[in-house]
Amino acid sequence: MTSAQEPLALWVCPVSNLAGVARHILDVARVGLPGWRLAVAAPEGPLLEELRALGITVVPLEIGSPSHAAAELRGVLKHLRPAIAHSHLAKADILLAGASIGLPLTLVTTEHHISPDRHMFHPSRVGAWSMETVHRMRLTRFAAAIAVSASTSRDMIQRWRPRVPVSVVLNGVDRPVSPPRREPGLRLLSLSRLEREKNVQMSLQAFARLLPEHPEASFTVAGTGSLSDELQALARSLGIAKQTRFVGFVDAEQAMAQHDVLLQPSRSDNFSYALLDALSQGMGVAASPIGGNPEILPKRCIAPFDDVGRLAEIAVMQGLDVGERPSLSSSIPTVAEMADGITSVYAGTEWQNRRGARTGGERT
Repeated sequence: MTSAQEPLALWVCPVSNLAGVARHILDVARVGLPGWRLAVAAPEGPLLEELRALGITVVPLEIGSPSHAAAELRGVLKHLRPAIAHSHLAKADILLAGASIGLPLTLVTTEHHISPDRHMFHPSRVGAWSMETVHRMRLTRFAAAIAVSASTSRDMIQRWRPRVPVSVVLNGVDRPVSPPRREPGLRLLSLSRLEREKNVQMSLQAFARLLPEHPEASFTVAGTGSLSDELQALARSLGIAKQTRFVGFVDAEQAMAQHDVLLQPSRSDNFSYALLDALSQGMGVAASPIGGNPEILPKRCIAPFDDVGRLAEIAVMQGLDVGERPSLSSSIPTVAEMADGITSVYAGTEWQNRRGARTGGERT
């Protein structure tokens, strides 16, 4: 339970779809921020609907026009008067930096993903350099920054050279009370957006490589994206269309319960919730060495980039030898521990000093 006496943290998110960042926000909303009230400003959609069901204060935020969105967010900040405004994703980071100028509040940002290839999302050199400059400048307005993995922290420091401290608060996942009983099997699963950076084509190639020796194997490609038709055509050209299902959006928990091995050879990833969930559910995993993957997985689960043969070998090993499957290490926090980590960052900002001054030095 929260109290009206507790300070308010307003989280700002520019998307409403139930993807990784929404998962992060919903997890924190479920366990709460110790010592804080939480409100979330985001576009109307599934995220706000889920938050309303949890009893969280929500503010619909229209972000189509940057100037309109900035004015709208500034009005929200003046009305709610949060002690801390906390942004997630680049559009919200930039929006909050501008909308909060001159207002008495502390800004915090969480970086969920920086691609190791600086041109993946900004194809031109000028575009990549310009965006890095924007992030470097907007961070001068923030009191603290959070990275969801050590890898992301390193990329932030290298690319943006922030003057504010960068704290690592790993994405958290709760361990099941009764871990599922798993049997050997080669029901393979891809659970990601069908976009270039997710490298699903390598998963299809690995499946084609292992199928002749393991004709009982199957592959489910879950998710939607711009490469759907291209990937289905690739499956046909590889001769694996009959053993491969493209199923679109699925319930992730149910899909994991019905499969044995998760394939995730991404070229761009952060601290993947899909990997965390796979480990908590006792799945085997075959993944790339990108981003935070080596912070989650042992080496036996990681294939070098473009080594299709090794990815196939790992998939078979993970499927048929249950004892080789990875488990969650103690370094990966629970959701409650993750929330504690976030509030610890809040406590280290100048907001805490201002609060102490208002209360005659009393600290809580």
